[in-house]
Amino acid sequence: MRLLLGMMWLLHWLPLPLLGRLGKAVGNLLFIVMGPRREIALTNLRLTMPELTEGQRRRIARQHFQAYSRSVLERSILWWASEQRLRRLIRVETSAGMAPGQVPVAEMTGKPTILLCPHFVCLDVGGASIAMEASASSMYVAQKNKVFDEVLRAGRARFKPVRLFTRQDGIKPILRALKEKLPYFMLPDMDFGDKDAEFVPFFGVPAATLTATARIAAATGGQVMPVIATFLPNYQGYRVKFYPVWENYPGPDMVEATRRMNEFIEERVREAPAEYFWTHKRFKTRPQGQPSFYSKKR
Repeated sequence: MRLLLGMMWLLHWLPLPLLGRLGKAVGNLLFIVMGPRREIALTNLRLTMPELTEGQRRRIARQHFQAYSRSVLERSILWWASEQRLRRLIRVETSAGMAPGQVPVAEMTGKPTILLCPHFVCLDVGGASIAMEASASSMYVAQKNKVFDEVLRAGRARFKPVRLFTRQDGIKPILRALKEKLPYFMLPDMDFGDKDAEFVPFFGVPAATLTATARIAAATGGQVMPVIATFLPNYQGYRVKFYPVWENYPGPDMVEATRRMNEFIEERVREAPAEYFWTHKRFKTRPQGQPSFYSKKR
């Protein structure tokens, strides 16, 4: 692992176009050799985008492997490149009423704020753009390898202090952080099973979806501000877009609020379909009596 991390450290010195093309080449190779993951991505795309041809879905799946591989290699820039280089590579876009081209620090720290950050491959870029300007908090999965775990934590905390929670910590530390007006990164769009979840449509398919975004917003009086990070074209860098705070959210119906969240994510996925995390079994948990969409061998 130390050797691998050493190689990662060396990568951050490469120009982004070269590093990006290297990541794309690795992604092409992984698309060929990682059959089980390729089939998961294709299954997800068949479920969510039935209007496309199989060839079109296969093209998106290949592009996803390229984008994901790029994001892994380019993480070296997020962890070790200078702050000046990161600022050159990250283009911040804001909504009306926010200062143009700047992370909306005042808006996200003036009251409890949930930063809704769906699983696009560049999500760590969004975290870095904020970390250079303000402290925040997030859920964190401890890595089995201690050396990698230390590097990962250090990479996410090398600018402003961050507060990281594990699922074992429960919800109370999150609520405390929000009440202290520490923005909380929320990534609720994966299948974590049916605990604290409801089957809410995602691209028309019932998907076990955590209702935590709505419940936490209701419990804290917090606002939800989506933030999406994607690649700029031609290896120019990254776009981090801050969307308007959702009005009248969550309302009295937590399931309807969760449906609204999924609809927003759908819209963003259609804008950059190759950059969404298709190799995750998003529809693994099924309503009682319904068969799995995925092969048991997968």
